Amino acid sequence: MAKIIVTGGAGFIGSAVARHLIENTDADVVVVDKLTYAANLANLDPVSDSERFKLVKADICDAAAMDDLMKSERPTHIMHLAAESHVDRSITGPSDFITTNVVGTYTLLEMARQYWDGLDEAGKEDFRFLHVSTDEVYGSLGEEGLFHETTPYDPSSPYSASKASSDHLAKAWFRTYGLPVVISNCSNNYGPYHFPEKLIPLVILNALEGKTLPVYGTGSNIRDWLYVDDHAKALWLIINKGELGETYNVGGRNERTNLEVVQTICDELDAVRPADKPRRELIEFVADRPGHDQRYAIDATKLETELGWKAEENFDSGLKKTVRWYIDNPQWWEPLRKSVYSGERLGLQKPSQDKQNSEEKV
Repeated sequence: MAKIIVTGGAGFIGSAVARHLIENTDADVVVVDKLTYAANLANLDPVSDSERFKLVKADICDAAAMDDLMKSERPTHIMHLAAESHVDRSITGPSDFITTNVVGTYTLLEMARQYWDGLDEAGKEDFRFLHVSTDEVYGSLGEEGLFHETTPYDPSSPYSASKASSDHLAKAWFRTYGLPVVISNCSNNYGPYHFPEKLIPLVILNALEGKTLPVYGTGSNIRDWLYVDDHAKALWLIINKGELGETYNVGGRNERTNLEVVQTICDELDAVRPADKPRRELIEFVADRPGHDQRYAIDATKLETELGWKAEENFDSGLKKTVRWYIDNPQWWEPLRKSVYSGERLGLQKPSQDKQNSEEKV
């Protein structure tokens, strides 16, 4: 029987993975989460009553806690999704990103290696460690071309640089120590339970409330959008069928400019929840994000041909489901808007907390 540790399992993608595992496999699932601002136990409500589900509050940077976790739970798989993930927050507070994404990944890899070293041969053969990452490590594309697994790394933000570092660590632990690691890099996710600081949920909620819909720059930046449940299914396939030491890119083949995304949300909301005026009139262009990559687009051919994965949702079908979910679930997002994140602009350049602390010491 498989026992899966899902780090960051109370977050957006991690909780989708946990729900998928409980609802569609026979595996036991141990969610490990520090429960920072972006985590939400309500994300796990659909599966929290399962006898195969367990929640452990712990920090992946805590080596003793991770060592205890390995010894007590004795996992067959680790799906590592715990990360600081919002680019805007990384611009003004990069320290948390380096700590969690780099130091935390190192700590988890090392504790997993020590645990794996102590397994018998059958246990070693069965064990898998999946490191989940982002397409942002590849940098920015021009008008043509796609990110491939062999695309050179060229990160632009503190967030993407920290994830690039963690990718290299994961691959090094495979090459140096033989830890059975596989890596995935995904395009932009969207769907239910998405924390409302990200573009799609922010626009949906602002539009529902008749607030301004901020669009960075001219809105011409392009992203490839992936429905979160499709991603969760891909990750389970990769950790079970992927070749050790390899990278698999996960993308939805749904390129849209940011402006197109916002306009599509406006039109969908106007159709299902009409307002006094077209919601496109709420769009406001604002100063661009520093270091804003122009275009991301993933070639998922390797995953599709070698492992047989295929996205079930296209952007239009997935967005309809997402908009409907936010309309139907105000009990999930209203507390977040009131107490955690109200929709204010993030990522404006100002001295980071690290620099402020340094200046205060001087």
